[in-house]
Amino acid sequence: MEAADLAPAFTLADARASGLRKDQVYELLASGRIERVGRGVYLRADAIDPQFAALAAATAARSEATMCLISALAYHELTDEIPFGTDVALPRDLRHPAGFANVAWHSFDRKTFFEGREKLTLVPDTDIAVYSAERTIVDCFRLMHLEGSDLAYEALRRWLRRRGSSPSVLLQLANLFPKAEPRLRQALEVLL
Repeated sequence: MEAADLAPAFTLADARASGLRKDQVYELLASGRIERVGRGVYLRADAIDPQFAALAAATAARSEATMCLISALAYHELTDEIPFGTDVALPRDLRHPAGFANVAWHSFDRKTFFEGREKLTLVPDTDIAVYSAERTIVDCFRLMHLEGSDLAYEALRRWLRRRGSSPSVLLQLANLFPKAEPRLRQALEVLL
């Protein structure tokens, strides 16, 4: 079996299920055909856009992994900030995978975790998830004490300038997050 036969992002368990022994995986690693991005998680060299490599690897380790906060704002072009790493959310009851160098892990409540979550197909057999622009704005207002108010307000301003943005849809989603809804309603009253 060759590296090209593996998924672009895979775990050691996935490689073993495909018929590779552990020593063969290490040979692929030593030859540079794959790279290690986390404990037991690998990427095929040049198989995935570098912007999504960390998220694809996180998804290989935990299928619930979802791009969030500053990384999602950058993806939706709602900020000029360049994230140092990839912000990845998991449900609060899941343990974060170890050994990921450029991933900032976040734990979100499982009751609302899947709200506003969108799937994207990077390459065949490799899907990732990103929170929608609306959900990301709500999260920025909800976590304003961590992310800063400037980030949340600027993202909201940019989103409101887009054609088709609907404040009522944003408020409907915000109703699921009691901390975010009053802050977001107040910001919308000022900006509109």
